[in-house]
Amino acid sequence: MDFLDPRFIDIVDIVLVAFLLYYIYKLVKGTVAINIFIGIVIVYGIWRLTEFLEMELLSTILGGFLGVGMFALIVVFQQEIRKFLLMLGSTNFSSRKRIFKRFNLFSSTEGPETNIEVIVNACQKMGKEKTGALIVIKRNNSLDFIKDSGDAMEMEVNQPIIESVFYKNSPLHDGAMLVERNKITATRVILPVSNNRNIPLRFGLRHRAAVGISEKTDAVCLVVSEENGQISYVKEGNFSLFDTLEELKENLNSDLS
Repeated sequence: MDFLDPRFIDIVDIVLVAFLLYYIYKLVKGTVAINIFIGIVIVYGIWRLTEFLEMELLSTILGGFLGVGMFALIVVFQQEIRKFLLMLGSTNFSSRKRIFKRFNLFSSTEGPETNIEVIVNACQKMGKEKTGALIVIKRNNSLDFIKDSGDAMEMEVNQPIIESVFYKNSPLHDGAMLVERNKITATRVILPVSNNRNIPLRFGLRHRAAVGISEKTDAVCLVVSEENGQISYVKEGNFSLFDTLEELKENLNSDLS
């Protein structure tokens, strides 16, 4: 490629690689994998430098290490690869629209079907009463594999129902509530618990379960702490920060649209 006379396809190539590296960084940011990713980038840079300087022995060793290391990378980054493939492999158009939306290449004014206002207001009230809760909201990936672990329900989302399900003396308060579109479709759902060692110790089993399901699917979760009443928003295996409930509603509206 002549750097003084780049072709249009070369510019497209560079932009796509930049997007790919940016998304990989977002996937591993805040995890142990970020250090491994940085180490790989450094080793790759040194390998390219040794090739340029024609240091054949070191170049051959580093090249062989990178070649064999690809198998190890699949094991190390299995969670990140899973999330990336889940995003790309969703079968409906709305998930592909979300990919473009991430890069601001596609915008939509269509709002979510889920009644976010009711869910957040219920979480706020439960937080004041120190009532623990875990609500999983479906986006694109099927959640049938966890729905079958709980009690089936088919009821429109409304605040009194949410509060009554998680009431401390309710037989349904253990486990998670599953919301699909604007329906509560299951209660007492059992979720996979994350083994991520970076989750702060102050977070309990509910938070680990929320991280676990958001690592394996594109679902988002709201968790109300039984200890301090704090509301947490979990998506893509991470805690999404917000300052006010209005900001939380805006984040949910954007992620579910």
